[in-house]
Formats: sequence, C-alpha cells, structure tokens
Amino acid sequence: MGPGGNRGWLLRLVIAFSFAQGAVSMARPAVSYRALALGADERAVGVIAGVYALLPLFAAVPLGRRTDHGRCAPLLPAGVVLISGGCALSGLAGSLGTMALWSGVMGLGHLCFVIGAQSLVARQSAPQEQDRNFGHFTIGASLGQLLGPIAAGAVVDGSDMARSSALALVAAGAGGAVALTSLWRIEHRTAVKASAAPGARVPVGRILRARGVPAGMLVSLSVLSATDILTAYLPVVGEHRGIAPSVIGALLSLRAAATIACRLVLTPLLRLLGRTALLATTCALAALLCAAVALPLPVWALALVLAVLGFCLGVGQPLSMTTVVQAAPPEARSTALALRLTGNRLGQVAAPAAAGLIAGTTGPASPFLLLAALLLTSSATSLRAPRRPHPSPSSDPTPTSKPQH
Repeated sequence: MGPGGNRGWLLRLVIAFSFAQGAVSMARPAVSYRALALGADERAVGVIAGVYALLPLFAAVPLGRRTDHGRCAPLLPAGVVLISGGCALSGLAGSLGTMALWSGVMGLGHLCFVIGAQSLVARQSAPQEQDRNFGHFTIGASLGQLLGPIAAGAVVDGSDMARSSALALVAAGAGGAVALTSLWRIEHRTAVKASAAPGARVPVGRILRARGVPAGMLVSLSVLSATDILTAYLPVVGEHRGIAPSVIGALLSLRAAATIACRLVLTPLLRLLGRTALLATTCALAALLCAAVALPLPVWALALVLAVLGFCLGVGQPLSMTTVVQAAPPEARSTALALRLTGNRLGQVAAPAAAGLIAGTTGPASPFLLLAALLLTSSATSLRAPRRPHPSPSSDPTPTSKPQH
C-alpha cells in the first residue's frame, strides 16, 4: 500500500507514541523532584536535564542514514525498551551521577522511537497529507505530555519526595512498555521496498543548505526547548513559590491539553494563514508568554498563560517536520529529520545547562526569558521557508495538484 492509503497504521502509531511520551513526560518532572530530594541544586537539575539529550546527540544522523534506505519499524520497539528501562532505573538510582546516566538512556530511547516514527509518517503519507498526518502524529506526544505530569504529580508526595519520586519513575517505565502492544504491522511492505532502493548518500552540508531546512530546525529546537524547560523548571518554580507538586502537574498537563487542541484545528489554521505566517505568529506570541511565566503570577493567571502558550507551541513541531521533509532532497528525508532531531538534542543539552546557570545566578524563573529570546529569533527565521517541496520520485505532479502552503 502506497502513501495516502489506509491510515490504521497512523492510529496505532499515535497510541504507541502516547504511551512512550507519557512515560518520558511522567519521568522528567519526577527526575527533577528526585534530584532535589537527593540534594541537587538548580544547576544540578539543569545538568541532569541536559544529559537526557547528550547520549543521543551523536546517534541521530547514523540512524537517519540507516533509515533512508532501510526499515523504520525496528527502531520503535528498541526505543520503547530503552525508554522504559531508563525510567525504571532512574528511580532505582541512588546518586545524581547514576540518575544522569539513566536519564541519558531514556533520551536515547526517545530518539530511536521518534526517528523511526517520523520517518514512517513521511514515507507513508502523500505530500498533501503530510501537514495533517504529522499533526495527528504529534497528538500522541501531546497526550503523553498531558497525562504524564498528572500521573507524576499524583504519585510524588512532598512529605517523602525521595521514595515517591522513585515510585513515579518505576511506574513510568511500566507504562511506557505498554507502547509495544500497538506496534504490530505498522510499516507497509511497499514502503519498505521503495526505501531499500540504492542511492547516493546526500552530504549533510547539502541538506543543511536546502532552503527551509535551517528554519525548520531552529523552530523545532526552540519549541522543544520551551517544552523541556517548562517540564524541568516549573517544579523548581513551584518549590520557590510554594505551589504543590499536584498543582504543577496539573499546570503542565493544561499546557499539553492546549497543544492537543491546537493540533486538532491545525488544518483550518493552515488554510487561514498558511504555514509560514502561522509559524512566525505563534512563535512570536509564545515568546511573550514565556516571558510572562517569569513574572510572580497567581496560579490562575499562570494557568491562563500556560494554556495559551501550549496552543502556540502546538504549531511548531508538526509544521517544522513538514518544512524539513519537503525542503530536503527526497532520498535524504530521514537524514534531514535526524538532523532536525540533532538540533533538538543540541538545544536540549545547551538550553537546560544555560537555564541552570541562569537560574543559579538570578533565580528559577529567569530561564523563561532565555526561551523568549530564542522563540523570537525562530519567529523571524521561520519567514525563510521553502517556496515549494522537492518532488518525490514516486509522485507524478500535475497542473491540478494542490499547492503547498
């Protein structure tokens, strides 16, 4: 079955991604709480959050190269196993160094799953379906980000944070393993045969020079950094402002719910504004809202800010995937997606480390000002988008084909 056929595989992929991302989203605030219980300060929390991205940093491009001319599906169960193991073993770790190591394993698993899943969506979607299918795919991430923090907040107990955060991490590992049940027959045979066709290896420099690829990478990095720093540092802000872990979990889940709402209405928003204007507008608004998080707002106002921020952040990830896929040479789309993820991981290493340094010097709310500057830069850069996608070798463009936004 070729691109644009039955989408049962996409539903199963969304379900699997929901459980895998839910495990990560439950584990990451629990890692912060457990690190605080073990004596970590703001800088140490930033370092541990950065190590999550450090191990997978050098694996993304080789995995993308492999996937360009091979199967996507094997990366999915491998990723789930690494995510579940990293979560559970983080809960059993007794030192900050060991926690950082298993946090890195968790990040490597997430990378494997996401490269395989994004490549699968790109390969099994017709060009005119990519915005929609990537939007639906990322609903799985948003569902995980919605439920994970609620679960973490429900389990973590401020009176015995070391024990309860460990329990939350083990539970996250068990929940992530459920993703394995949805990964059957998810890759079409015809897509596998097409991907196995030999082709010249496209140099990384050529991919990065393709118009639209750098802009898509920067938008993705900025949006993911915003999500990561919110997840890692809102618990720290809550501790300083006397906000209970359960309330922080609810606030993070509210942000994720707003992101889901955005992705459900992504198609009409694209028809109204087009991809470039939508990306630029939402990144600029998200920058202002990130700056607002640094203010000493009451909980109700913080909830309102996070809800609108979550809606704005919901645009960046799916549209940056489509931007990169359609800008890159057809024979290197998985590698281009992997380069996008490499940029994400660089941001996940640098942004929390910078946030930890800033938080340790000027207070736990100040990293959100860093995010505001990054998102404003992304808003300006996103205006440089590709005018038209590279044609797929298997497509037969006609004068009546629908233009891409």
